[in-house]
Amino acid sequence: MLLQIAWKNIWRNKVRSLVVLGSVVLGVWVGAFMVAYIYGLMNQRLKDATEYEVSHFQLHHPNFDRDKEAKYFLDNSTDLLGEIQKDKAIRAATARVIAYGVVASAKSSTGGKFIGVLPESENAVTGIGDFVIEGNYLKSNAKNKAIIGEKLADKLKVKVRSKVVLTFPAADGSIAAGAFRIIGIYKTYNKGFEESNIYVNAPDLAKLTETPNQFHEIAALLHQPDSLEAYTATLQAKHPEVFLETWKELSPELGLMIDSFDQYLYIFLIIILLALSFGIINTMLMAVLERGREIGMLMAIGMNKGRLFGMIFIETLMLVLIAAPFGLAFAYFTVSYFGEVGLDFSEVYDEGYAALGFKSLIYPAMENAYYFKIIVMVVITAVLSSLYPAWTAIRLNPVEAMSKL
Repeated sequence: MLLQIAWKNIWRNKVRSLVVLGSVVLGVWVGAFMVAYIYGLMNQRLKDATEYEVSHFQLHHPNFDRDKEAKYFLDNSTDLLGEIQKDKAIRAATARVIAYGVVASAKSSTGGKFIGVLPESENAVTGIGDFVIEGNYLKSNAKNKAIIGEKLADKLKVKVRSKVVLTFPAADGSIAAGAFRIIGIYKTYNKGFEESNIYVNAPDLAKLTETPNQFHEIAALLHQPDSLEAYTATLQAKHPEVFLETWKELSPELGLMIDSFDQYLYIFLIIILLALSFGIINTMLMAVLERGREIGMLMAIGMNKGRLFGMIFIETLMLVLIAAPFGLAFAYFTVSYFGEVGLDFSEVYDEGYAALGFKSLIYPAMENAYYFKIIVMVVITAVLSSLYPAWTAIRLNPVEAMSKL
């Protein structure tokens, strides 16, 4: 009986009910889509960071990560690299010679990270060769050649065929320096990355650091990222002499962001639904006060407060539950569409996103479990939003309410 009465009451004022329905649809749609946008943004950042920057895991000498000194190279690094590359779980692996120092051109100088690479395996891990926009990528037989980021090239005021001098501490503590000719300029989505990293061939840098045939770093990608913890635990147990770090240790801010996604989700949705709940409460409260005479009559002829409370409660719940599936459906189709074509912010926020390490083309995405979570939160919002209007209704005095025209 209450369901029938509540259903009829909803449509007695169609304009008001449609306003509530529209606001709920819009709120759920926007809330779900923004969650998908944030989810897609973080997933994309994780994919970019692991595939183009830090890889799934890296190996170093135990003291290298702390001191960054050239003397802390990996013992038997060539054999260790070969062992990892042969593992069927590994998609790609490479080794690097690392040095930190000053890079100088004829017009300027700045600090930088110098990365001596094996060109083919490095490209298989990071795809850095695909980012070269001017000139050419490194070749293994090229001597004293370098590729640098576009941001760094602008800072040093250099171009392809210009020379730069790299100065840094060698393994014995002396200061080493070497001149390199730029053969390529690369551009990535991460301005901070391209402003500091210079790539040269590993033998050239190893010669200057006095660490011939040794590497400071091994980086690898797995075929199955979900197996990262199990694989690295096994590898660490097998080689306890090395210091192993996963992408979470290498990029702790990214790990914190991924681990905190659920908290971000709930906080964001609570803000959206809280704003929505005030609109629902306001509309339903107006409906109750406008129907004061009717409610007073119902109470006068014997409707108890429990039934009256239930009627207003059901009306509010019906409105929200009718609208919420439409909002989620719109969100699902919107997310599916933009998940394929992407949201391109390159004309507006390209520099801003790049400064933070994000691409300006975002592909929204959301797991099905989050749609269920949103439904649960919407139902909770509907229940809470119905309490005050229903409580106001049962507080009306029947005689006073009936006297109001």
